[in-house]
Amino acid sequence: MLSRLSELIWADWIWFPEGHGWADLKDHDGKVFPNPKDLWATIPIALCFLVIRQIFERTVAIPLASLLGVSDKQRVGASPNPVLESYFCSTSKHPKQSSIESLSKQTGCSVRQVQRWFRRRRNQDRPSKLKKFREASWRFTFYLLAFFAGLAVLIDVSILSEMFPLLPSQYWYYMIELGFYISLLVSVASDVKRKDFKEQIIHHVATIALISFSWLVNYIRAGTLIMLVHDAADYLMESAKMFNYAGWRRTCNFIFTMFAAVFIVTRLIILPFWIIHTTFVYPLTLYSPFFGFYFFNGLMCVLQVLHIFWAVLILRMVVKFLPGNDIVEDERSDKEETESDDEDGDCEHREKSRNGHVQNGHTVLNNNHSKRD
Repeated sequence: MLSRLSELIWADWIWFPEGHGWADLKDHDGKVFPNPKDLWATIPIALCFLVIRQIFERTVAIPLASLLGVSDKQRVGASPNPVLESYFCSTSKHPKQSSIESLSKQTGCSVRQVQRWFRRRRNQDRPSKLKKFREASWRFTFYLLAFFAGLAVLIDVSILSEMFPLLPSQYWYYMIELGFYISLLVSVASDVKRKDFKEQIIHHVATIALISFSWLVNYIRAGTLIMLVHDAADYLMESAKMFNYAGWRRTCNFIFTMFAAVFIVTRLIILPFWIIHTTFVYPLTLYSPFFGFYFFNGLMCVLQVLHIFWAVLILRMVVKFLPGNDIVEDERSDKEETESDDEDGDCEHREKSRNGHVQNGHTVLNNNHSKRD
């Protein structure tokens, strides 16, 4: 039963054009072709990346952060309050005004104090600038090395349609890239979560599927070009983040401008109008459409939609940058919330003071001012 199901799933007519099949990918005449079993090597490679990353962040990223002057401002923690903590963890981190007023009555704190407690509590959960720098420096290092490795591997520009023998450099390029993306998918739970978290997950899954499939059916020329086009812009973005966290504003703005230009050229021009056009249009002049054709190009379209989504975010940052803003802010990042110096004391102090004759010499104020939370 399982054997029959496997034969149906991996039937030649599903994954290959007419006249071709898995038999064409068997080594012959001294030529080596991709082997599906090779993909198992990406699992230990991904595990190695996870270990190497921890070592890199401790031995390279942290000293580099210190050298560049990356530092976190002191955060004021939220005072212990069981009622507010319970609401924060079980109900919402962003309570509505009606909920704030109800919590104010339960705790004996003013509305402003409850609002400030939630701001401080949310800030406690936000990743530190050093953590962001460590993550960016790790990705910058890999993407930079991968980009130049891809240039070295790309020996000719033939894409799809013909069966090419596998080169050792292509084997290692594929295995390392795929292992890296698997490690990103594994570590995504502990990495800095941004507003495009779901899109990042979709991107990682689609990339892993695309790289794996292109390996299985020997679309290695197309796969190599796709990975190279992606790495061309990624290392610029990560380096811009690094200088952003270090406070090097002019350097960050300059690199970000370069990144925006490279991203638009590679992801919105080269990829759709050259690579996707070649993988989608050219094969139809030689073969009838087949499932593998639609599957491969479907994954390409998923990535392209994500590129358009990110291009919109990039352009929004460019718009903020052009008028002369001090620094380009990552649209995907949550900004740390600030608080005014003239606000009431915290809830813990309030809880103690309300039992006395006066409350810090102030009356309890309602939230009549507008403040972005």
